[in-house]
Amino acid sequence: MQPLFWMGNHLASQLVEISEDLNSLRKPGFWVVLGSFEGDWRLARFARVEQSNLPKSELSWNSISNEDWQSTLDKSAYCSYVERIREKIAAGEVYQVNACRVLSAKNESNPSLLPLAEKILEENPAEFAAYLNFGDIQVASASPERFISLRDKLAISSPIKGTSVTDEFLEKDRAENLMIVDLIRNDLSKVAKTGSVTTPRLLDTEAHPGLFHLVSDVRAELSEGKDLVDLLLAMSPPGSVSGAPKSSALKIIKENESPRGPYCGVIGFSDGNRAELAVGIRIFWQGEDQILRFGTGAGITWGSDSELEWDETELKARKLIGLTR
Repeated sequence: MQPLFWMGNHLASQLVEISEDLNSLRKPGFWVVLGSFEGDWRLARFARVEQSNLPKSELSWNSISNEDWQSTLDKSAYCSYVERIREKIAAGEVYQVNACRVLSAKNESNPSLLPLAEKILEENPAEFAAYLNFGDIQVASASPERFISLRDKLAISSPIKGTSVTDEFLEKDRAENLMIVDLIRNDLSKVAKTGSVTTPRLLDTEAHPGLFHLVSDVRAELSEGKDLVDLLLAMSPPGSVSGAPKSSALKIIKENESPRGPYCGVIGFSDGNRAELAVGIRIFWQGEDQILRFGTGAGITWGSDSELEWDETELKARKLIGLTR
């Protein structure tokens, strides 16, 4: 399989180089960005970029049964994790934490995730759907969430917080969204012109396949001398999938979860004139071990019910895991 990237009708091929140095984004060219939640970066520069649909795979997808999927945290362990977070909130250590678990299944019969990416586009379309193949890792993404759009020094981030099976949301969902909007505003302010950080859209309801989300937009103009690299360093990992305050949330996550890898990280591209980067949620990824992984999570606040938060992780995973059957 040749290295390949597709997102938003941008098809990149003819790999030139791969780098783990984020500063490579300051070099000219079309760069594909894959960042882990833990802060590791894989950047790939491609020579050829064209406007194209996702290429058709010559392979068909071989089903994975529900019984083959294993979770890093079962229901009991996840609910206990939620209660530990609530204790931390009661103690004043943190306000919100995004608690996640990772599902995995052996996938030796599917060396390519391209057929799965095709199924995602057909049955679970998303604004930031993508397919990436670096050889040693593949990603098929159905991400609905904008992490960073950057054009002419103008940056926009669109955090998603609040999930429901209907367009009615709990007060907890609205409070959670506002917390993360404040966090994003703070992250952006580190590299933005003074007074340029605004929130042009707040608590908007968006319909997505099988569920509804609350979405906000935070916008800022980069200060003189700041660029995409500075922006990524200021904002990573994404606030919507970590928590607030971010430093406290990251400590709790590290104590209770296995490494997330590209899940809750960053996926997208930069071509010098603009950058389009998504939060790495609703993604499948597979390395050379041929184990297919999929992450799911929920934002935990003091008002959280552990059983309902588990149900939210199930809701987010149900439709996409169903595409692997």
